[in-house]
Amino acid sequence: MERLNTERNVGVKVKAAAYSSSRESLAKILVRTGIISAEQMQNALQIGQKDVKAVEDVLVEQKLLTPGELLAAISIQWKVPIIDLKRHRVYPEVLSLIPEQLAREYNVLPLDIIGGSLAIVMADALDVQAIDSISAVTKMRIEPMMADPDEVRSAIDRNYKVGDTIKAEEEAEAEELISAEAEAPVIHKLGLLIQQALKSRASDIHIVPQKDSLKIQYRIDGVLQDTASLPLSIHRALMSRLKIMATMNITEQRRPQDGQFSISVDGQDVDVRVACGNTIHGEMAVLRLLAKSASLLDLSELGFLPSMLERYQLLLKLPFGMILFGGPTGSGKTTTLYASINRLNRMERNIMTIEDPVEYHLEGINQFQINPKADIRFDNSLRSFMRLDPDVILVGEIRDTETAKIATQAALTGHLVLSSIHANDAVGVMFRLLDLGVEPFVVCSALAGTVAQRIVRRICTHCRKPYDPATEELAAYKQEMDELPAQFYKGAGCNVCADTGYLGRVAMLEVLIVTEEVRRMLISGATADQIRKQAIKDGMVSLMHDGMLKVKDGITTVSEVLRSTFSIYY
Repeated sequence: MERLNTERNVGVKVKAAAYSSSRESLAKILVRTGIISAEQMQNALQIGQKDVKAVEDVLVEQKLLTPGELLAAISIQWKVPIIDLKRHRVYPEVLSLIPEQLAREYNVLPLDIIGGSLAIVMADALDVQAIDSISAVTKMRIEPMMADPDEVRSAIDRNYKVGDTIKAEEEAEAEELISAEAEAPVIHKLGLLIQQALKSRASDIHIVPQKDSLKIQYRIDGVLQDTASLPLSIHRALMSRLKIMATMNITEQRRPQDGQFSISVDGQDVDVRVACGNTIHGEMAVLRLLAKSASLLDLSELGFLPSMLERYQLLLKLPFGMILFGGPTGSGKTTTLYASINRLNRMERNIMTIEDPVEYHLEGINQFQINPKADIRFDNSLRSFMRLDPDVILVGEIRDTETAKIATQAALTGHLVLSSIHANDAVGVMFRLLDLGVEPFVVCSALAGTVAQRIVRRICTHCRKPYDPATEELAAYKQEMDELPAQFYKGAGCNVCADTGYLGRVAMLEVLIVTEEVRRMLISGATADQIRKQAIKDGMVSLMHDGMLKVKDGITTVSEVLRSTFSIYY
Protein backbone atom coordinates (compact mmCIF):
# COMPACT_ATOMS: atom_id res chain seq x y z
CA MET A 1 0.00 0.00 0.00
CA GLU A 2 1.19 3.56 -0.69
CA ARG A 3 1.95 5.99 2.11
CA LEU A 4 -0.73 8.54 2.99
CA ASN A 5 -0.81 11.43 0.51
CA THR A 6 -0.12 14.72 2.30
CA GLU A 7 -2.44 16.91 0.24
CA ARG A 8 -5.37 14.48 0.30
CA ASN A 9 -5.20 13.25 3.86
CA VAL A 10 -3.90 15.99 6.17
CA GLY A 11 -6.28 16.27 9.12
CA VAL A 12 -7.02 19.17 11.42
CA LYS A 13 -6.03 18.98 15.07
CA VAL A 14 -9.12 19.51 17.20
CA LYS A 15 -8.58 22.26 19.76
CA ALA A 16 -11.90 21.93 21.61
CA ALA A 17 -14.81 19.53 21.75
CA ALA A 18 -17.47 22.23 21.81
CA TYR A 19 -18.99 23.34 18.52
CA SER A 20 -17.81 26.77 17.39
CA SER A 21 -20.25 29.33 16.05
CA SER A 22 -18.49 29.30 12.69
CA ARG A 23 -18.77 25.55 12.25
CA GLU A 24 -21.91 24.03 10.77
CA SER A 25 -23.79 21.94 13.32
CA LEU A 26 -24.05 18.19 12.96
CA ALA A 27 -27.85 18.43 12.80
CA LYS A 28 -27.70 20.83 9.84
CA ILE A 29 -25.19 18.60 8.01
CA LEU A 30 -27.42 15.53 8.43
CA VAL A 31 -30.45 17.43 7.07
CA ARG A 32 -28.51 19.21 4.30
CA THR A 33 -27.02 15.98 2.98
CA GLY A 34 -30.43 14.28 2.99
CA ILE A 35 -29.45 11.59 5.49
CA ILE A 36 -32.18 12.76 7.88
CA SER A 37 -35.34 14.70 7.02
CA ALA A 38 -36.11 17.99 8.77
CA GLU A 39 -39.12 16.41 10.45
CA GLN A 40 -37.10 13.47 11.75
CA MET A 41 -34.43 15.85 13.05
CA GLN A 42 -36.97 18.03 14.86
CA ASN A 43 -38.48 14.98 16.52
CA ALA A 44 -35.02 13.70 17.56
CA LEU A 45 -34.10 17.12 19.00
CA GLN A 46 -37.24 17.10 21.16
CA ILE A 47 -36.52 13.57 22.43
CA GLY A 48 -32.89 14.53 23.11
CA GLN A 49 -33.91 17.55 25.17
CA LYS A 50 -36.42 15.48 27.13
CA ASP A 51 -34.09 12.51 27.82
CA VAL A 52 -30.90 14.60 28.01
CA LYS A 53 -29.30 12.77 25.07
CA ALA A 54 -27.25 13.92 22.11
CA VAL A 55 -29.36 14.14 18.95
CA GLU A 56 -27.07 11.72 17.10
CA ASP A 57 -27.53 9.11 19.86
CA VAL A 58 -31.29 9.44 19.54
CA LEU A 59 -31.13 9.01 15.74
CA VAL A 60 -28.92 5.92 16.03
CA GLU A 61 -31.24 4.39 18.67
CA GLN A 62 -34.22 5.01 16.37
CA LYS A 63 -32.25 3.37 13.53
CA LEU A 64 -32.66 6.49 11.41
CA LEU A 65 -28.88 6.94 11.32
CA THR A 66 -26.21 4.28 10.88
CA PRO A 67 -22.81 4.53 12.62
CA GLY A 68 -21.22 4.91 9.18
CA GLU A 69 -23.47 7.83 8.27
CA LEU A 70 -22.74 9.47 11.62
CA LEU A 71 -19.00 9.04 11.03
CA ALA A 72 -19.32 10.66 7.60
CA ALA A 73 -21.26 13.62 9.02
CA ILE A 74 -18.67 14.20 11.76
CA SER A 75 -15.96 14.01 9.11
CA ILE A 76 -17.69 16.79 7.14
CA GLN A 77 -18.27 18.87 10.24
CA TRP A 78 -14.71 18.80 11.54
CA LYS A 79 -12.96 18.31 8.18
CA VAL A 80 -11.23 15.20 9.54
CA PRO A 81 -10.74 12.54 6.83
CA ILE A 82 -12.15 9.01 7.13
CA ILE A 83 -9.57 6.28 6.61
CA ASP A 84 -10.29 2.77 5.32
CA LEU A 85 -8.07 0.65 7.57
CA LYS A 86 -8.52 -2.35 5.32
CA ARG A 87 -6.56 -0.55 2.61
CA HIS A 88 -3.89 1.45 4.46
CA ARG A 89 -0.71 -0.26 5.57
CA VAL A 90 0.60 0.46 9.05
CA TYR A 91 4.38 0.83 9.05
CA PRO A 92 6.34 -0.89 11.88
CA GLU A 93 8.57 2.13 12.52
CA VAL A 94 5.44 4.27 13.00
CA LEU A 95 3.62 1.65 15.08
CA SER A 96 6.48 1.61 17.59
CA LEU A 97 5.90 5.30 18.40
CA ILE A 98 2.72 4.56 20.39
CA PRO A 99 2.83 1.80 23.05
CA GLU A 100 0.16 -0.86 22.65
CA GLN A 101 -1.34 -0.10 26.07
CA LEU A 102 -1.86 3.55 25.11
CA ALA A 103 -3.27 2.61 21.71
CA ARG A 104 -5.84 0.32 23.35
CA GLU A 105 -6.68 2.84 26.08
CA TYR A 106 -7.68 5.53 23.57
CA ASN A 107 -8.58 3.20 20.66
CA VAL A 108 -6.11 4.86 18.29
CA LEU A 109 -3.63 3.56 15.72
CA PRO A 110 -0.59 5.37 14.29
CA LEU A 111 -0.58 5.32 10.49
CA ASP A 112 2.22 7.42 9.03
CA ILE A 113 4.49 10.46 9.44
CA ILE A 114 3.46 13.37 7.23
CA GLY A 115 5.65 16.46 7.11
CA GLY A 116 6.93 15.87 10.63
CA SER A 117 3.44 15.19 12.05
CA LEU A 118 2.15 11.83 13.21
CA ALA A 119 -1.06 10.78 11.45
CA ILE A 120 -3.24 8.68 13.73
CA VAL A 121 -6.63 7.12 13.11
CA MET A 122 -9.09 7.42 15.99
CA ALA A 123 -12.51 6.15 16.92
CA ASP A 124 -13.21 9.61 18.37
CA ALA A 125 -11.31 12.38 16.59
CA LEU A 126 -12.76 14.92 19.07
CA ASP A 127 -10.98 13.28 22.02
CA VAL A 128 -8.62 16.13 22.93
CA GLN A 129 -7.23 14.23 25.93
CA ALA A 130 -6.17 11.32 23.74
CA ILE A 131 -4.51 13.65 21.22
CA ASP A 132 -2.64 15.54 23.96
CA SER A 133 -1.50 12.31 25.66
CA ILE A 134 -0.19 10.82 22.42
CA SER A 135 1.49 14.09 21.50
CA ALA A 136 3.24 14.12 24.90
CA VAL A 137 4.48 10.54 24.47
CA THR A 138 5.62 10.88 20.86
CA LYS A 139 6.84 14.49 21.09
CA MET A 140 5.13 15.11 17.74
CA ARG A 141 2.27 17.16 16.36
CA ILE A 142 -0.77 14.93 15.84
CA GLU A 143 -2.91 14.83 12.69
CA PRO A 144 -6.14 12.99 13.64
CA MET A 145 -8.12 10.89 11.18
CA MET A 146 -11.26 8.83 11.70
CA ALA A 147 -12.48 5.26 11.29
CA ASP A 148 -15.21 3.02 12.67
CA PRO A 149 -14.41 2.12 16.33
CA ASP A 150 -14.64 -1.64 15.67
CA GLU A 151 -12.30 -1.31 12.70
CA VAL A 152 -9.77 0.56 14.84
CA ARG A 153 -9.87 -2.16 17.51
CA SER A 154 -9.44 -4.89 14.88
CA ALA A 155 -6.53 -3.01 13.32
CA ILE A 156 -4.84 -2.72 16.73
CA ASP A 157 -5.22 -6.49 17.20
CA ARG A 158 -3.76 -7.15 13.76
CA ASN A 159 -0.80 -4.82 13.95
CA TYR A 160 0.53 -4.99 17.50
CA LYS A 161 2.41 -8.30 17.59
CA VAL A 162 3.15 -10.36 20.65
CA GLY A 163 6.82 -10.63 19.74
CA ASP A 164 7.34 -6.90 20.25
CA THR A 165 5.67 -7.04 23.66
CA ILE A 166 7.76 -9.98 24.80
CA LYS A 167 11.01 -8.38 23.61
CA ALA A 168 10.16 -5.20 25.48
CA GLU A 169 9.84 -7.21 28.71
CA GLU A 170 12.99 -9.27 28.27
CA GLU A 171 15.64 -6.96 29.69
CA ALA A 172 13.86 -6.59 33.01
CA GLU A 173 13.14 -10.31 33.29
CA ALA A 174 16.21 -11.94 31.75
CA GLU A 175 17.68 -13.06 35.07
CA GLU A 176 14.29 -13.97 36.52
CA LEU A 177 13.32 -16.18 33.56
CA ILE A 178 16.39 -18.39 33.96
CA SER A 179 15.26 -19.24 37.48
CA ALA A 180 13.12 -22.37 37.67
CA GLU A 181 10.91 -20.63 40.21
CA ALA A 182 10.00 -17.77 37.89
CA GLU A 183 6.76 -19.21 36.58
CA ALA A 184 4.62 -16.07 36.39
CA PRO A 185 6.59 -14.27 33.62
CA VAL A 186 6.66 -17.45 31.49
CA ILE A 187 2.93 -18.05 31.94
CA HIS A 188 2.35 -14.43 30.93
CA LYS A 189 4.41 -14.86 27.75
CA LEU A 190 2.69 -18.11 26.88
CA GLY A 191 -0.65 -16.34 27.32
CA LEU A 192 0.52 -13.58 24.98
CA LEU A 193 1.50 -16.12 22.31
CA ILE A 194 -1.88 -17.85 22.49
CA GLN A 195 -3.75 -14.55 22.67
CA GLN A 196 -2.10 -13.25 19.49
CA ALA A 197 -2.64 -16.62 17.76
CA LEU A 198 -6.37 -16.52 18.47
CA LYS A 199 -6.61 -12.93 17.22
CA SER A 200 -4.77 -14.00 14.05
CA ARG A 201 -7.15 -16.98 13.51
CA ALA A 202 -4.21 -19.39 13.88
CA SER A 203 -4.84 -23.10 14.38
CA ASP A 204 -1.29 -23.92 15.52
CA ILE A 205 1.69 -22.26 17.18
CA HIS A 206 5.18 -23.50 16.30
CA ILE A 207 7.94 -22.74 18.80
CA VAL A 208 11.22 -23.57 17.07
CA PRO A 209 14.71 -22.94 18.49
CA GLN A 210 17.30 -21.66 16.02
CA LYS A 211 21.04 -21.18 16.46
CA ASP A 212 20.69 -17.78 18.13
CA SER A 213 16.94 -17.08 18.42
CA LEU A 214 13.55 -18.64 19.10
CA LYS A 215 11.32 -18.60 16.02
CA ILE A 216 7.55 -18.34 16.50
CA GLN A 217 5.29 -19.35 13.62
CA TYR A 218 1.49 -19.40 13.34
CA ARG A 219 -0.42 -21.66 10.98
CA ILE A 220 -3.12 -19.38 9.54
CA ASP A 221 -5.57 -20.72 6.98
CA GLY A 222 -3.41 -23.83 6.67
CA VAL A 223 -0.16 -22.00 5.87
CA LEU A 224 2.76 -21.39 8.26
CA GLN A 225 3.67 -17.72 8.72
CA ASP A 226 6.67 -16.33 10.61
CA THR A 227 5.33 -14.24 13.47
CA ALA A 228 8.23 -13.32 15.74
CA SER A 229 11.86 -13.98 16.53
CA LEU A 230 12.33 -14.05 20.31
CA PRO A 231 15.42 -14.18 22.51
CA LEU A 232 16.74 -17.71 22.94
CA SER A 233 17.04 -17.03 26.68
CA ILE A 234 13.33 -17.76 27.25
CA HIS A 235 13.39 -21.13 25.45
CA ARG A 236 14.27 -23.38 28.40
CA ALA A 237 11.80 -21.80 30.81
CA LEU A 238 9.04 -21.76 28.18
CA MET A 239 9.48 -25.46 27.32
CA SER A 240 9.59 -26.43 31.00
CA ARG A 241 6.37 -24.59 31.70
CA LEU A 242 4.66 -26.11 28.65
CA LYS A 243 5.59 -29.61 29.81
CA ILE A 244 4.28 -28.98 33.31
CA MET A 245 0.98 -27.65 31.99
CA ALA A 246 0.60 -30.53 29.49
CA THR A 247 1.54 -33.15 32.15
CA MET A 248 4.66 -34.27 30.28
CA ASN A 249 7.94 -35.51 31.75
CA ILE A 250 9.88 -32.30 32.40
CA THR A 251 13.23 -34.13 32.60
CA GLU A 252 12.86 -35.89 29.24
CA GLN A 253 14.31 -33.82 26.40
CA ARG A 254 15.35 -36.41 23.82
CA ARG A 255 12.19 -38.39 23.13
CA PRO A 256 9.04 -36.90 21.55
CA GLN A 257 6.16 -36.29 23.95
CA ASP A 258 2.60 -35.06 23.71
CA GLY A 259 -0.04 -33.79 26.11
CA GLN A 260 -2.76 -31.21 26.51
CA PHE A 261 -4.07 -28.50 28.82
CA SER A 262 -6.76 -25.82 28.98
CA ILE A 263 -6.16 -22.10 29.41
CA SER A 264 -8.34 -19.01 29.65
CA VAL A 265 -7.32 -16.10 27.40
CA ASP A 266 -9.30 -12.85 27.46
CA GLY A 267 -12.20 -14.72 29.07
CA GLN A 268 -12.13 -17.37 26.34
CA ASP A 269 -11.50 -21.02 27.28
CA VAL A 270 -9.03 -22.71 24.94
CA ASP A 271 -7.97 -26.37 24.73
CA VAL A 272 -4.30 -26.72 23.76
CA ARG A 273 -2.74 -29.94 22.44
CA VAL A 274 1.04 -29.93 22.78
CA ALA A 275 3.62 -32.04 20.94
CA CYS A 276 7.37 -31.62 21.36
CA GLY A 277 10.47 -33.20 19.86
CA ASN A 278 14.21 -32.64 19.92
CA THR A 279 15.97 -30.83 17.04
CA ILE A 280 19.69 -30.11 16.61
CA HIS A 281 19.14 -26.72 18.28
CA GLY A 282 16.96 -28.01 21.12
CA GLU A 283 13.34 -28.96 21.71
CA MET A 284 10.64 -27.57 19.47
CA ALA A 285 6.95 -27.54 20.35
CA VAL A 286 3.72 -27.34 18.35
CA LEU A 287 0.55 -26.15 20.05
CA ARG A 288 -2.80 -27.00 18.42
CA LEU A 289 -5.47 -24.54 19.55
CA LEU A 290 -9.17 -25.20 19.88
CA ALA A 291 -11.37 -22.46 21.33
CA LYS A 292 -14.23 -24.04 23.27
CA SER A 293 -16.50 -21.19 22.19
CA ALA A 294 -15.88 -21.98 18.50
CA SER A 295 -19.20 -22.54 16.81
CA LEU A 296 -19.90 -25.81 15.05
CA LEU A 297 -20.39 -25.34 11.32
CA ASP A 298 -23.41 -26.69 9.50
CA LEU A 299 -22.88 -29.01 6.54
CA SER A 300 -24.15 -26.29 4.20
CA GLU A 301 -21.33 -23.96 5.33
CA LEU A 302 -18.41 -26.28 4.63
CA GLY A 303 -18.11 -26.01 0.86
CA PHE A 304 -20.23 -28.85 -0.54
CA LEU A 305 -21.50 -28.22 -4.05
CA PRO A 306 -25.33 -28.38 -3.91
CA SER A 307 -25.43 -31.65 -5.87
CA MET A 308 -22.69 -33.20 -3.71
CA LEU A 309 -24.40 -32.09 -0.49
CA GLU A 310 -27.56 -33.81 -1.68
CA ARG A 311 -25.60 -37.01 -2.37
CA TYR A 312 -23.94 -36.89 1.03
CA GLN A 313 -27.22 -36.29 2.86
CA LEU A 314 -28.60 -39.43 1.17
CA LEU A 315 -25.76 -41.36 2.84
CA LEU A 316 -26.58 -39.85 6.23
CA LYS A 317 -30.19 -41.02 5.92
CA LEU A 318 -29.12 -44.67 5.75
CA PRO A 319 -30.10 -46.76 8.83
CA PHE A 320 -26.78 -48.64 8.81
CA GLY A 321 -23.51 -48.89 6.93
CA MET A 322 -20.16 -47.13 7.01
CA ILE A 323 -19.25 -43.64 5.79
CA LEU A 324 -15.51 -43.00 5.71
CA PHE A 325 -13.61 -39.73 5.23
CA GLY A 326 -10.19 -39.67 3.61
CA GLY A 327 -7.57 -36.97 3.63
CA PRO A 328 -4.33 -35.93 5.30
CA THR A 329 -4.01 -34.39 8.76
CA GLY A 330 -5.49 -30.90 8.83
CA SER A 331 -7.82 -31.40 5.87
CA GLY A 332 -10.98 -30.71 7.88
CA LYS A 333 -12.25 -34.29 8.23
CA THR A 334 -13.09 -33.91 11.93
CA THR A 335 -15.05 -30.69 11.33
CA THR A 336 -17.20 -32.40 8.68
CA LEU A 337 -17.72 -35.46 10.87
CA TYR A 338 -18.94 -33.27 13.74
CA ALA A 339 -21.24 -31.35 11.41
CA SER A 340 -22.60 -34.70 10.22
CA ILE A 341 -23.46 -36.14 13.64
CA ASN A 342 -24.85 -32.77 14.66
CA ARG A 343 -27.23 -33.06 11.69
CA LEU A 344 -28.16 -36.59 12.86
CA ASN A 345 -28.63 -35.57 16.48
CA ARG A 346 -32.24 -36.40 17.37
CA MET A 347 -33.81 -37.62 20.60
CA GLU A 348 -34.79 -41.00 19.16
CA ARG A 349 -31.15 -41.82 18.30
CA ASN A 350 -28.38 -42.94 20.63
CA ILE A 351 -25.27 -41.36 19.10
CA MET A 352 -21.93 -42.39 20.60
CA THR A 353 -18.42 -41.20 19.79
CA ILE A 354 -14.93 -42.37 20.65
CA GLU A 355 -12.41 -39.59 20.01
CA ASP A 356 -8.79 -38.60 20.57
CA PRO A 357 -9.35 -35.96 21.84
CA VAL A 358 -12.96 -34.78 22.20
CA GLU A 359 -12.74 -31.45 20.35
CA TYR A 360 -16.36 -30.27 20.48
CA HIS A 361 -18.77 -30.99 23.31
CA LEU A 362 -22.17 -31.74 21.81
CA GLU A 363 -25.35 -31.82 23.85
CA GLY A 364 -27.38 -35.00 23.44
CA ILE A 365 -24.42 -37.07 22.20
CA ASN A 366 -22.50 -39.55 24.35
CA GLN A 367 -18.83 -38.79 23.82
CA PHE A 368 -15.90 -40.90 25.02
CA GLN A 369 -12.24 -39.92 25.27
CA ILE A 370 -9.32 -42.18 24.32
CA ASN A 371 -7.03 -42.78 27.31
CA PRO A 372 -4.10 -45.15 26.64
CA LYS A 373 -3.02 -45.08 30.30
CA ALA A 374 -6.43 -46.50 31.29
CA ASP A 375 -6.37 -48.90 28.30
CA ILE A 376 -9.24 -47.05 26.60
CA ARG A 377 -8.51 -47.49 22.90
CA PHE A 378 -10.51 -47.26 19.68
CA ASP A 379 -10.77 -51.03 19.26
CA ASN A 380 -11.81 -52.08 22.79
CA SER A 381 -14.14 -49.09 23.11
CA LEU A 382 -15.92 -50.12 19.92
CA ARG A 383 -16.48 -53.58 21.36
CA SER A 384 -18.03 -52.15 24.52
CA PHE A 385 -20.21 -49.79 22.46
CA MET A 386 -22.10 -52.76 21.03
CA ARG A 387 -23.53 -53.44 24.51
CA LEU A 388 -24.69 -49.82 24.95
CA ASP A 389 -27.38 -49.96 22.24
CA PRO A 390 -26.03 -47.29 19.84
CA ASP A 391 -27.74 -46.18 16.63
CA VAL A 392 -24.88 -44.05 15.29
CA ILE A 393 -21.19 -44.47 16.11
CA LEU A 394 -18.46 -41.95 15.37
CA VAL A 395 -14.92 -43.33 15.51
CA GLY A 396 -12.42 -40.47 15.51
CA GLU A 397 -9.95 -42.30 13.29
CA ILE A 398 -9.30 -45.81 11.98
CA ARG A 399 -5.58 -46.38 12.52
CA ASP A 400 -5.12 -50.14 12.74
CA THR A 401 -6.43 -53.48 11.53
CA GLU A 402 -8.35 -54.30 14.73
CA THR A 403 -10.29 -51.02 14.71
CA ALA A 404 -11.00 -51.35 10.97
CA LYS A 405 -12.44 -54.85 11.37
CA ILE A 406 -14.60 -54.01 14.40
CA ALA A 407 -15.93 -50.84 12.72
CA THR A 408 -16.93 -52.74 9.56
CA GLN A 409 -18.60 -55.43 11.67
CA ALA A 410 -20.56 -52.74 13.52
CA ALA A 411 -21.72 -51.35 10.16
CA LEU A 412 -22.84 -54.82 9.11
CA THR A 413 -24.87 -55.38 12.28
CA GLY A 414 -27.29 -52.46 12.03
CA HIS A 415 -25.28 -49.38 13.02
CA LEU A 416 -24.42 -46.27 11.06
CA VAL A 417 -20.66 -45.82 11.50
CA LEU A 418 -18.78 -42.64 10.60
CA SER A 419 -15.02 -42.38 10.76
CA SER A 420 -11.87 -41.06 9.08
CA ILE A 421 -8.84 -42.75 7.60
CA HIS A 422 -5.65 -41.56 5.96
CA ALA A 423 -6.13 -41.88 2.20
CA ASN A 424 -5.53 -39.59 -0.77
CA ASP A 425 -8.99 -39.66 -2.32
CA ALA A 426 -12.42 -41.24 -2.09
CA VAL A 427 -11.38 -44.36 -4.01
CA GLY A 428 -8.19 -44.63 -1.99
CA VAL A 429 -10.30 -45.00 1.18
CA MET A 430 -11.55 -48.38 -0.03
CA PHE A 431 -8.06 -49.59 -0.87
CA ARG A 432 -6.78 -48.38 2.51
CA LEU A 433 -9.32 -50.67 4.22
CA LEU A 434 -8.02 -53.53 2.08
CA ASP A 435 -4.45 -52.66 3.12
CA LEU A 436 -5.52 -52.91 6.77
CA GLY A 437 -6.64 -56.49 6.19
CA VAL A 438 -10.40 -56.11 5.75
CA GLU A 439 -11.66 -58.62 3.17
CA PRO A 440 -12.97 -57.16 -0.13
CA PHE A 441 -16.43 -58.70 0.29
CA VAL A 442 -16.67 -57.18 3.81
CA VAL A 443 -15.66 -53.74 2.48
CA CYS A 444 -18.28 -54.01 -0.26
CA SER A 445 -20.99 -55.07 2.19
CA ALA A 446 -20.21 -52.55 4.95
CA LEU A 447 -19.13 -49.45 3.05
CA ALA A 448 -21.98 -47.17 1.93
CA GLY A 449 -19.89 -44.24 0.75
CA THR A 450 -16.61 -42.41 1.05
CA VAL A 451 -15.71 -38.72 1.10
CA ALA A 452 -12.32 -37.19 0.32
CA GLN A 453 -11.58 -33.71 1.57
CA ARG A 454 -9.03 -30.92 1.25
CA ILE A 455 -9.00 -27.35 2.54
CA VAL A 456 -8.09 -24.36 0.37
CA ARG A 457 -7.84 -20.70 1.28
CA ARG A 458 -10.61 -18.30 0.29
CA ILE A 459 -9.79 -15.16 -1.66
CA CYS A 460 -10.06 -12.15 0.65
CA THR A 461 -13.30 -10.36 -0.28
CA HIS A 462 -11.90 -7.03 0.94
CA CYS A 463 -9.17 -6.90 -1.71
CA ARG A 464 -10.37 -9.31 -4.40
CA LYS A 465 -9.56 -8.16 -7.92
CA PRO A 466 -9.44 -9.61 -11.46
CA TYR A 467 -6.08 -10.80 -12.74
CA ASP A 468 -4.47 -12.69 -15.61
CA PRO A 469 -3.15 -16.04 -14.34
CA ALA A 470 0.16 -17.60 -15.31
CA THR A 471 0.35 -19.91 -18.33
CA GLU A 472 0.59 -23.07 -16.21
CA GLU A 473 -2.48 -22.05 -14.19
CA LEU A 474 -4.47 -21.47 -17.37
CA ALA A 475 -3.34 -24.85 -18.71
CA ALA A 476 -4.32 -26.66 -15.49
CA TYR A 477 -7.75 -25.03 -15.39
CA LYS A 478 -8.48 -25.71 -19.06
CA GLN A 479 -7.31 -29.31 -18.80
CA GLU A 480 -9.78 -29.99 -16.00
CA MET A 481 -12.72 -27.83 -17.13
CA ASP A 482 -12.23 -27.86 -20.91
CA GLU A 483 -13.06 -24.14 -20.98
CA LEU A 484 -11.88 -20.85 -19.50
CA PRO A 485 -13.97 -18.67 -17.17
CA ALA A 486 -14.92 -15.13 -18.03
CA GLN A 487 -12.55 -13.83 -15.34
CA PHE A 488 -10.00 -15.10 -12.81
CA TYR A 489 -9.72 -13.46 -9.37
CA LYS A 490 -7.13 -13.16 -6.63
CA GLY A 491 -6.59 -11.09 -3.49
CA ALA A 492 -4.37 -8.04 -3.89
CA GLY A 493 -3.42 -8.08 -0.20
CA CYS A 494 -4.71 -5.73 2.48
CA ASN A 495 -4.60 -5.14 6.22
CA VAL A 496 -7.51 -7.49 6.88
CA CYS A 497 -5.78 -10.49 5.29
CA ALA A 498 -2.27 -9.45 6.44
CA ASP A 499 -1.29 -8.87 2.78
CA THR A 500 -1.74 -12.57 1.92
CA GLY A 501 -4.74 -12.10 -0.39
CA TYR A 502 -6.58 -14.89 1.45
CA LEU A 503 -9.03 -14.82 4.34
CA GLY A 504 -10.64 -17.99 5.69
CA ARG A 505 -10.87 -21.43 4.13
CA VAL A 506 -13.32 -23.61 2.28
CA ALA A 507 -13.45 -27.37 1.73
CA MET A 508 -13.06 -29.21 -1.56
CA LEU A 509 -14.93 -32.51 -1.39
CA GLU A 510 -15.60 -35.55 -3.54
CA VAL A 511 -18.44 -37.87 -2.54
CA LEU A 512 -18.39 -41.48 -3.73
CA ILE A 513 -21.51 -43.60 -3.29
CA VAL A 514 -20.63 -47.30 -3.37
CA THR A 515 -22.91 -48.52 -6.17
CA GLU A 516 -23.40 -52.12 -7.25
CA GLU A 517 -21.04 -51.56 -10.18
CA VAL A 518 -18.33 -50.19 -7.87
CA ARG A 519 -18.78 -53.20 -5.55
CA ARG A 520 -18.47 -55.61 -8.46
CA MET A 521 -15.31 -53.90 -9.71
CA LEU A 522 -13.69 -53.90 -6.25
CA ILE A 523 -14.33 -57.62 -5.71
CA SER A 524 -13.08 -58.46 -9.21
CA GLY A 525 -9.77 -56.68 -8.54
CA ALA A 526 -10.20 -53.52 -10.64
CA THR A 527 -7.57 -50.79 -10.28
CA ALA A 528 -8.14 -47.54 -8.42
CA ASP A 529 -8.14 -45.61 -11.70
CA GLN A 530 -10.82 -47.88 -13.18
CA ILE A 531 -13.02 -47.50 -10.10
CA ARG A 532 -12.50 -43.73 -10.10
CA LYS A 533 -13.72 -43.48 -13.70
CA GLN A 534 -16.79 -45.54 -12.79
CA ALA A 535 -17.50 -43.38 -9.73
CA ILE A 536 -17.35 -40.21 -11.86
CA LYS A 537 -19.69 -41.88 -14.33
CA ASP A 538 -22.02 -42.58 -11.36
CA GLY A 539 -22.07 -38.87 -10.43
CA MET A 540 -18.97 -38.25 -8.31
CA VAL A 541 -17.24 -34.88 -8.79
CA SER A 542 -13.47 -35.19 -8.30
CA LEU A 543 -11.51 -33.03 -5.85
CA MET A 544 -9.77 -31.25 -8.73
CA HIS A 545 -13.04 -30.52 -10.52
CA ASP A 546 -14.70 -29.33 -7.31
CA GLY A 547 -11.77 -26.97 -6.72
CA MET A 548 -11.85 -25.55 -10.24
CA LEU A 549 -15.58 -24.90 -9.91
CA LYS A 550 -14.74 -22.80 -6.85
CA VAL A 551 -12.11 -20.98 -8.96
CA LYS A 552 -14.80 -20.27 -11.54
CA ASP A 553 -17.02 -18.79 -8.82
CA GLY A 554 -14.20 -16.52 -7.60
CA ILE A 555 -13.93 -18.32 -4.23
CA THR A 556 -10.32 -19.51 -4.50
CA THR A 557 -7.39 -19.52 -6.91
CA VAL A 558 -5.95 -22.10 -9.29
CA SER A 559 -2.68 -22.11 -7.35
CA GLU A 560 -4.54 -23.03 -4.15
CA VAL A 561 -6.33 -25.92 -5.85
CA LEU A 562 -3.08 -27.22 -7.37
CA ARG A 563 -1.30 -26.88 -4.02
CA SER A 564 -3.85 -29.22 -2.43
CA THR A 565 -4.53 -31.72 -5.23
CA PHE A 566 -1.68 -31.63 -7.75
CA SER A 567 0.15 -34.66 -6.34
CA ILE A 568 -2.96 -36.81 -6.67
CA TYR A 569 -3.72 -36.34 -10.34
CA TYR A 570 -0.52 -35.21 -12.06
